[in-house]
Amino acid sequence: MNGPNGRAHARPNPVTDQSGFDAEPNAGSREEGFSREKVKELVAELEVPFENSAIEWRVTNTGQEGKRGQIVPYADPRAYTDRLNALFTPAGWTRKYSVGTSANFERAKDKKVVAKVLVTCELTIFGLGSHSATGEEFADSEYACTAAEAQAFKRAASCFGLGRYLYYFTGVWVDLDERKQPKNIPQLFDWATPTGWRAGLRPKEALLGASNGSHERPAVANSQTEAIIREIETLAEPLGRGLYRGVLRDVAKVWNPRDIQDGLVQQKALDHMRAAERGLRRLEAALDKVGPEKLIPILKSLGLSSLERVDTLETLKRIVLELERLAQEP
Repeated sequence: MNGPNGRAHARPNPVTDQSGFDAEPNAGSREEGFSREKVKELVAELEVPFENSAIEWRVTNTGQEGKRGQIVPYADPRAYTDRLNALFTPAGWTRKYSVGTSANFERAKDKKVVAKVLVTCELTIFGLGSHSATGEEFADSEYACTAAEAQAFKRAASCFGLGRYLYYFTGVWVDLDERKQPKNIPQLFDWATPTGWRAGLRPKEALLGASNGSHERPAVANSQTEAIIREIETLAEPLGRGLYRGVLRDVAKVWNPRDIQDGLVQQKALDHMRAAERGLRRLEAALDKVGPEKLIPILKSLGLSSLERVDTLETLKRIVLELERLAQEP
């Protein structure tokens, strides 16, 4: 299951940012082999939406009677590998997985004591660099490892832009059949299709649109503000729900970045999220050295059952520093 290559970039002397985490070079910094123009061309191709035939829909929430459900689009991992193979050939990229488990904890919805399968995927595209991300699933699920692997792989791929456009969808409510599946599938906006994207169309709202029963949000004031908001939104998946929402809560007192009206607060939220992303990369690097079992007592000491419960930069920093201390011990 592990790919053949290791880290694809060196680490220069760190520079400390205001959040307390040391800045690192971008995980996707390119290696020799592609010109700057070629890198931009390849990244642009990675960002193109998948064909409509590759898109499926998942029910994320249901109404009280189970007759209505909120659905979001997603793509099977095979769509991601097909795009990577088409652009780079199967020999032009690789991925490496590491698997661990969390400590047992009581699940809120059913009070059952369970653990989680934790999977880290490092995706390397030769000539572009490497990105890593984590995925998780309850261990009592029949397909826990498969689901966690797919989640980690997609999150790592999104750091290169692949599949990132799917993060602009927050879901739409539709009627469900007796099997709790959508009776009708919404039509995607033109910007979410390869043809529309290549024609220059881009998402302006993280919604499917008013035609599907959703409400319109005020237009973003200018292109710079929109760029900041969009970058914040792309970090939702790599950071995970807890940390992403925690940063928004602590920095901006909102749950959705598009509700931030002050440009300075928008930039501050983005800076904190970038710091959190660097912290997660440091955490993954430390876990590679000490092993996932060292994480469990650290989480317990902080009253946490799993990494998904981490929702502040300060807590993440404490975990990272302790793991790095352990990694330096003989």
